[in-house]
Amino acid sequence: MTATPAHDLIGDFAPKLAALTDDVLFGDVWTRDALSPRDRSLITCAALITNGNVEQLRYHLTLAVTNGVTPAEITEAITHLAFYAGWPRAMSAIAVAREIVSTR
Repeated sequence: MTATPAHDLIGDFAPKLAALTDDVLFGDVWTRDALSPRDRSLITCAALITNGNVEQLRYHLTLAVTNGVTPAEITEAITHLAFYAGWPRAMSAIAVAREIVSTR
């Protein structure tokens, strides 16, 4: 089996979840034509921030930058979400974003 981020992360413990992540989520959902990878990244990051899922945010912010989302757009999205998702979630997200953006 080809190593993928999902396989590397959980493949030894949850091979089916890793396969679904690779085949369905990233192999089908992320490759559909109706939204660009950039737009999908913004939506995914917004959903993760809104739900307080900072564990997954690190990976998806890195992917967002790879998909063309600028650091300014990331910080603006997080600032905007502070008023809809809550200040603590925005503050947690901005700490992760700062880490991601400063290493690039």
